[in-house]
Amino acid sequence: MSTELNELQQKTQRDYRSNSLFWVTLRSIVRQRSAIIGGSILIFLVLVAIFAPVIAPYDPEEVLIGKEDIRKRESPCIHLLGCPEDQPQHILGVDGNVRDVFSRVIFGTRVSLFIGFSTVGFAIIVGTLLGAIGGYVGGWVDNLIMRVMDVLLAFPSLLLAIAIVTVLGRGLQNALLAIAIVSIPRYARVIRGSVLSIKEQEFVSASRALGGGNLHILFRRILPNAIPPLIVQGTLGIGAAILEAAALSFLGLGAQPPTPEWGTMLGSERNQVFTAPHLVFYPGLAIMITVLAFNLLGDGLRDAIDPRLKE
Repeated sequence: MSTELNELQQKTQRDYRSNSLFWVTLRSIVRQRSAIIGGSILIFLVLVAIFAPVIAPYDPEEVLIGKEDIRKRESPCIHLLGCPEDQPQHILGVDGNVRDVFSRVIFGTRVSLFIGFSTVGFAIIVGTLLGAIGGYVGGWVDNLIMRVMDVLLAFPSLLLAIAIVTVLGRGLQNALLAIAIVSIPRYARVIRGSVLSIKEQEFVSASRALGGGNLHILFRRILPNAIPPLIVQGTLGIGAAILEAAALSFLGLGAQPPTPEWGTMLGSERNQVFTAPHLVFYPGLAIMITVLAFNLLGDGLRDAIDPRLKE
């Protein structure tokens, strides 16, 4: 009797797992080719960032003048492709300060992923709180919060970020704060729209009838059901944040030399696009691949979570 009961319990658990929203969504994500490609590239980039000290042959900030017989902005040298053995090997060449470009691109993965996740994480937390409070409370509170968000949305995000960094001062931390601030409205609006639709559903009314407080209903009943659209928006937002940070660094407002950041590398060597194209090609390619990975993953998540958005 106990054996049959255990088998019945196990079957019930398997059926629940197969029919639960999480597993249904996971199976839908796996079926999305764009999500698989974007996720695979992202996993590769995360591994590169984790093992950067092992992969990179040089310190990204090390100046090789006097240590190697090499000129600044030297072209790539790969021994397996015919580069003379007596020359030091630099897979992607060296920059104007005689630093190994390959090592700087590898370590730049750490900086860019940190920028993307930290800025979007901060923006999501603040935007979720503002949007959830405004959507749930309504009235003048909602109007006040949303009008402030509308004012922020009225300015182009990059121009507003430049203005904020100009006030706060140059540097990576101020650039991160500026990008996070200009990103808050998009997440606040997403959460507000979800909260407005979810708070009218029957399970919320039932929870309120059972004596649930406002905080309990908002954070335990409404917000967990409003998260899926936020995940999609956040994934797409990470790519946008990395691109904006690179633009600020390119203008000299973000990461400062000798920090190995892709936008800074582009800005430092922008005048060498014809004489030493490898110095701008590889950092630009790294930015493109990273942003593409997050965009593909975001599109796949969007189609998996809400198939009605498919074209």
